[in-house]
Amino acid sequence: MTKTTIRNLFSIALLSILFSSCSTSFYQVYKAEPDANLQTTDQGIVYEDEFCKIQYNLWANQGDIGFLFYNKTDENIYIDLTESFFIANGIAYDYYKNRVYTSSESVAGTVSTGASAASAVTGVNVFGFLQTNKVKANKSLSTSGAKGSSISFTEEEVLTIPPKTAKVINEYSIKSTIYRDCDLYRYPNNNQIHTVSFNKDNSPLVFGNRIAYTKGNETELTRIKNEFYVNAITNYPEKQAIESRRDEFCGEKDSYSSEYFIHAASNSFYIPYTKAKNVTKKH
Repeated sequence: MTKTTIRNLFSIALLSILFSSCSTSFYQVYKAEPDANLQTTDQGIVYEDEFCKIQYNLWANQGDIGFLFYNKTDENIYIDLTESFFIANGIAYDYYKNRVYTSSESVAGTVSTGASAASAVTGVNVFGFLQTNKVKANKSLSTSGAKGSSISFTEEEVLTIPPKTAKVINEYSIKSTIYRDCDLYRYPNNNQIHTVSFNKDNSPLVFGNRIAYTKGNETELTRIKNEFYVNAITNYPEKQAIESRRDEFCGEKDSYSSEYFIHAASNSFYIPYTKAKNVTKKH
């Protein structure tokens, strides 16, 4: 290893230490209470009528109001997106936006030579958990070429759900900025963790979906209202929000640790934020 390489590695390590010491991570966790027509189950929060089942799992960065819609019938169900909306504090947001999408395909060839090394990378997996995975970092010299084609298509106004099948409709986050309150330490230590509670009348956030559908040859819309309100908010330092553990499968533990949220629940969501080193405000 050359002196230049050693010097570069030292500089990268030093920068990593400096950046990590400039801020501290926190998580604001929201708990939501569903309306009476929604039931909390092991599969998530569920609405069900004679014809359909709608399933929610809010747990995600900034919250996920997307839903899985299952058709229980022997006929097609048609969700009318022009009559379906996400509602937050009385403001309606359209599920249908008349967008044009482009799908492309390409074929590429690459020839490379070089060295590789195993490393651990932390990110958010498809279930909304922070997770550390082993990946390979490659340093190589490569040449490549590609060719392909693309197809454009317009967003559909109506989604067709075939019998005994489901589709996922996912469009909006629930909240993007943290809630501030005199009873909440914005940057709590382990002894300053406190929860503020609300009822539906004084909740800072009432949200949900209005979903409209028809079944088979029917023309009259069935309208569903699924609503939640935030009934509790808590700020946590990172060590009180995330735990690290080695997963086990068939009696064998993984050789690396994965990180999981301690307070994860289908009726909750979180917003991550940081504290700069020189900030002194408590709230």
